[in-house]
Amino acid sequence: MHLSFLEIINILGTLSFAISGTSAAMRKELDIFGIIIIAFVTAIGGGTLRDVLIGKLPVAWLQDSQTITVVLVGTITTIIFGTWVKKLNYTLFIFDAMGLGLCTLIGIQKGMELHFSPGICIALGAMTGCFGGVIRDTLLNEIPLIFRKEIYASACIIGGLCYYGLLYLKIEHRQAQVICIVLIVLLRVFVVKYQLSLPSVYVKKPS
Repeated sequence: MHLSFLEIINILGTLSFAISGTSAAMRKELDIFGIIIIAFVTAIGGGTLRDVLIGKLPVAWLQDSQTITVVLVGTITTIIFGTWVKKLNYTLFIFDAMGLGLCTLIGIQKGMELHFSPGICIALGAMTGCFGGVIRDTLLNEIPLIFRKEIYASACIIGGLCYYGLLYLKIEHRQAQVICIVLIVLLRVFVVKYQLSLPSVYVKKPS
């Protein structure tokens, strides 16, 4: 079976988020059913929101059993190697960063196929990359990363702007796509390593 470059990216993004969701659920010591549910919503949440917004119904994963297979493979593999996974402090973070970059590009491409403006395409990319994590964190009773001070959705936006900038400079599409993904992943690694964040606005509690 021949897969296009974007189909490979889609599979890798789905797999990365499935592993991310499974790892997060295992940290919360959920049962096997809970782990599978968290893995699924993390992997398909962003794509589902995107497809609903652009009117592509039924949504992609309902028409393609491959997505379900990829999520199950990622989930089962992570469970089998659960003891090893738990020893890696950055397992959840690394796979979440990979999923963020990969799925952001897929969302941008879906918007471009429908000839949306660059701003809308980048917004669709950010939704595709971020929303599965929002559902995951909400179900696990945590404040979603996108709503914390961490640079998360901003990384998607920066990656999307870079992608359009490269296309404007006549860089070959596939090279621009790879650079976009790598940039988003590296941005997440960089901001977490150096504890960078966006400024927050809050009222201090009286002492």
